[in-house]
Amino acid sequence: MKNFFINIILLLLMINVAFANRPYRVGTTAGNFLEIGFGSRGFGMGDAVVSSSYDLSSMYWNPAGLAFMSKSEFQTMYQPWISDISTSFAGIGIVSPQLGSFGIGFFQTNYGTIDVTNMVMQEGTGEQYSANDYCVNLTYARKLAQWFSFGSSFKYISSKIWHTSASAFALDLGVVVNTFFFSPTGNREDGLAIGMSISNYGTKLKYDGIDLLQPIDILPDESGNYQNVEGKFNTLAWELPLIFRIGFAFFPIVTANQRLTVEIDALHPNNNSESVNIGAEYSYRIPAFGKIYLRTGYKALFLEDSQYGVTFGAGFKKNIFNNMALRVDYSYRDYGVFGGLQAYTFSVTF
Repeated sequence: MKNFFINIILLLLMINVAFANRPYRVGTTAGNFLEIGFGSRGFGMGDAVVSSSYDLSSMYWNPAGLAFMSKSEFQTMYQPWISDISTSFAGIGIVSPQLGSFGIGFFQTNYGTIDVTNMVMQEGTGEQYSANDYCVNLTYARKLAQWFSFGSSFKYISSKIWHTSASAFALDLGVVVNTFFFSPTGNREDGLAIGMSISNYGTKLKYDGIDLLQPIDILPDESGNYQNVEGKFNTLAWELPLIFRIGFAFFPIVTANQRLTVEIDALHPNNNSESVNIGAEYSYRIPAFGKIYLRTGYKALFLEDSQYGVTFGAGFKKNIFNNMALRVDYSYRDYGVFGGLQAYTFSVTF
């Protein structure tokens, strides 16, 4: 049975690589800030956490992971992005033994202020405008059995550029299954974990606002007609970046104080070709203190012309009073010509 399962995993990965064609439909979706994600743990593991993310950041990677949270959690993240863009996240998850796990989160991308220019005043008109995107996320997850969980997230998405904006609604769905396969202890929670999620299935984004208004002269060669009829650009509606993920996590080392997690994820987006993420996390428990974490990974294997690359991460979890704990995580990602990107995540469990 174990050999059969290994063959299934290898077959899925080979199928993913075989169909990883040249990038397809690149630039045909809107709201692409939804692909950035949040949570330094996932970033440090090369975004390969769809089946092993059991903290509040699972709201993004796989909402079913929220059901495996042992305590309620508050989490916030800050991540400087490319070209002075910044992303941030804040959220809280509440664990109810009878009802399941509930989460609410706010994720924002801020593009800063930009000088207004035109053909006459190419150095700037003296005005500035800003652009920002945000997403409000409501998540519910529950264990239908000790080894199986289901989760879903409802999202409100907003995008604004100066006086023009768009909004949409989307749904995320996910499952996590724990098995006995490859368990070094014989326990199901230490065996192979399988996770699947689909993200951003929803309505389209269509921009509208006063910036699209433009006076026009419908008969420029004739006098006496209305020369400044109010016209308006009619924009198209754009799909959201739909992402299907499937991942396999196993734990080669499980002892009283140590745990090694290794995960492989395959991704199928609607605006690019397929790719594979791999990641690993080593955790060590220090009595009377808490845990320390070391992480590494590689994002977007087999993706042609990818600027993604190797990732690193580290963190610690410090036990404090009344069964509360403070967790701090850091990640570094290589983005090729864009340089390195860092993210900082702070969490409190209670």
